[in-house]
Amino acid sequence: MAFGPENRYAMDGIAVPRADQAALDVGLRKYMLGVYNYMASGLLLTGIIALVVATTPALSQLFWQAVPTPRGVLIAPTILGWAAMLSPLAFILVLSFGINRLSASTAQLLYWLFAAAMGLSLSNIFLIYTGASVARVFFITAGMFAAMSIWGYTTQRDLTKMGSFLMMGLFGIIIASLVNIFIASSALQFAISIIGVVVFVGLTAWDTQRIKNDYISYAYAEGTEVAAKRSVFDALALYLNFVNLFQLLLSLLGNRQE
Repeated sequence: MAFGPENRYAMDGIAVPRADQAALDVGLRKYMLGVYNYMASGLLLTGIIALVVATTPALSQLFWQAVPTPRGVLIAPTILGWAAMLSPLAFILVLSFGINRLSASTAQLLYWLFAAAMGLSLSNIFLIYTGASVARVFFITAGMFAAMSIWGYTTQRDLTKMGSFLMMGLFGIIIASLVNIFIASSALQFAISIIGVVVFVGLTAWDTQRIKNDYISYAYAEGTEVAAKRSVFDALALYLNFVNLFQLLLSLLGNRQE
């Protein structure tokens, strides 16, 4: 955001009087706080549901089953478990491709349903890893996420090109993960986890800057309805960065149940 002639902001061709600087800054802080609140509330809902399912035998047995293998006991999904693991993708697709046709209240409802579905799909982590290591990795993730998000918000460096590179890395991780389902290579899984941490740390900074820049660009062109829907979508992006970073760090640093 730069000052131009006549003390005006230059924002994608929209001239904003300098007198509106304070209002724009206040609006940006309010918007970002709303996005972070959505993200944090979604994570809280996900965590509560995951913990309740994992610690309630009658519920956990509906989604997960212990399968003995030569390497130990494997926590495998039941049919309902597979449904729980795949259902978040459906919500992501609806929110991503239907956001322009949805009302703000519908988008918010879908976000909460998505967070609940993620809780079901992630409940197995409490069956695989010790509670202490889950808590430890969560706080490590929170620290890394906060640091990179603050950097993305405050840096003057344009992260646009970095975003393109990170998206290519993300697609590479997805392809490698699909391949590793069939070859089950521990070395490949370790490499995926390391590269994945780098990718999602970078995406956290990139998404934060993108959200900030989008607000500045569209603050004077959008109504409250559009802004409310966009805040849900932005919270979803940050939520996914956090959850993926957490899962990758857990695979590297978590202690498995005996």
